Amino acid sequence: MSRPLLRNLLKAVRRHRRLLAGVSAAAAVYCGVTALSPPPPPTVAVLAAARDLPGGSPPSTRDLRTVRLPAAVVPAGALPPGSDLTQRVLAGPVRSGEPLTDARFLTPAALPAGQLAYPLRLDDADLTSLLQVGDRIDLYAATATSGAAAALLAAAVRVVALPAARPSAAASSGALIVIAAGRDVISRIAQATANARITFALTPDTS
Repeated sequence: MSRPLLRNLLKAVRRHRRLLAGVSAAAAVYCGVTALSPPPPPTVAVLAAARDLPGGSPPSTRDLRTVRLPAAVVPAGALPPGSDLTQRVLAGPVRSGEPLTDARFLTPAALPAGQLAYPLRLDDADLTSLLQVGDRIDLYAATATSGAAAALLAAAVRVVALPAARPSAAASSGALIVIAAGRDVISRIAQATANARITFALTPDTS
């Protein structure tokens, strides 16, 4: 290195020595804090609700998002990303951001053998408000035909969930309930809902 260049470098260092000293001190503090700080805790990816969800239906892909939680706070039974929820019915409302666990769903073990959870919209929301989870009801299909008696669709089916109404569905008539029934009964009810008004009567629980 030539002498003139070296002299210019030394002058520049002397002129900016306070700035260089400050930068060096800041770098030393940063390195010290980084060395003393514990590493971030390990995280686990879990499924969470992307928005407020009602009970009584399976969540769709747009209802879900993936969040990462510290391993120490992941709830038991948390569902990992990629879980197939197309046949899993939410037992009740879920708040936006809440991690989803297996306890939030009606599982096959929670239903009688050979029965499925079926969401059913009843026309009279006031009557539906009298129901509680676990009640047994008889379901009837009533038509507008004069003199025709209401047809009994199912006897003593159990109510397994009472979803909260979505705010966006405030204009919808009636209320949604979820019942447990066999495939043949569900098929009969589904067909009747196309042409008849579905109502119910409470029955004694003889189980």
